[in-house]
Amino acid sequence: MKKQRPVNLQLNTISFPPAAITSILHRVTGVAMFFALMFVIWAWATSVSSIEGFAFVQEQMAGPLGKFVAIGTISALTYHVLGGVRHMIMDLGYWEELQSGDISAKAIIVAWIILTILVGVVLW
Repeated sequence: MKKQRPVNLQLNTISFPPAAITSILHRVTGVAMFFALMFVIWAWATSVSSIEGFAFVQEQMAGPLGKFVAIGTISALTYHVLGGVRHMIMDLGYWEELQSGDISAKAIIVAWIILTILVGVVLW
């Protein structure tokens, strides 16, 4: 007996609700912050090792790559905090309905984009 399985497994045809997108982004930004922490630890260790190390890290952070890493790290942290606050509010019993959950998810994404642009303008 043959079981009928889904035939269309193209990921670009699947649309996720906003709440699912925010949940996935919360996890992705957590992983991104883990990898960014390795850069932060390297920069700290190098900068405290000597005067030359400090100058090297300062030079790297003033360049385009350093600014890109800084903006990305702050952006990931910002989203992770916003998503965490949203999850804590949901744990208190609010925004659990479909409509209010979607609105809060969209609000988090919009706030994250605006804050990331502001951080980019300030740091660049």
